[in-house]
Amino acid sequence: MHKDAIDPWFIDKARAARGGKLNAYETVAGPKTALVVVDMQNYFVQDGMPSCAPIARDIVPNINQLARATRAAGGMVIWIQTEGLIKNPDDWANRKEATSVEGWNRRQRLLARDGAGFPIYETCEVLPEDKIALKIRYSAFIPYPSDLEHLLKANGIDTLLITGVATSTCCESTARDAAMWGYRTIMVSDGNADSTDALHNHTLGKFLVTFGDVQTTAQLVTKLAAGKGSKSEAAE
Repeated sequence: MHKDAIDPWFIDKARAARGGKLNAYETVAGPKTALVVVDMQNYFVQDGMPSCAPIARDIVPNINQLARATRAAGGMVIWIQTEGLIKNPDDWANRKEATSVEGWNRRQRLLARDGAGFPIYETCEVLPEDKIALKIRYSAFIPYPSDLEHLLKANGIDTLLITGVATSTCCESTARDAAMWGYRTIMVSDGNADSTDALHNHTLGKFLVTFGDVQTTAQLVTKLAAGKGSKSEAAE
């Protein structure tokens, strides 16, 4: 697990902006909340894969705990999967140009739907009632409207709990876009993973100050229990 060490500058800046309190969102209404699990796929989690962040395996228990708490509170669990661009090899040409031919072809192959890197990592507890949203960019909101956005709008979701890998890449990109589209967005400090502690903590600090909120699994499990309800109650 990453060492929790957000730079004090970010902490002080957040408190100053919020009249002394650290967190932006003190309540979480279960039926209006989605746990968004970004890219917990073999390609990013499994040993031997080209983009593996080993710490991602350490956050699986927290993600599973949050998933259980979100479901129990009447919320949604959405698993995001990155898909390779095999069907349209000319798409994202600028990224392709910046990557070696070998690296690009390997990514396409492993992240194809039948590729070894595409499945969600085996210890993640994906239940039949959970949702899957595919993405082809770092942010799950691009292109807009995306699979993720359709699910959120159709289910009256206004609060997102962002978990997954990597904190500073796909998780941050998705979380920033969520905040810009008006969602109450919380990055889970011990539910995200990156290649280094420095990358992880700097991303969380910047997000806390500028875009949304950062809270722990324990904080959010407590808030979800307090905000428990049914979809019908939320609609009343």
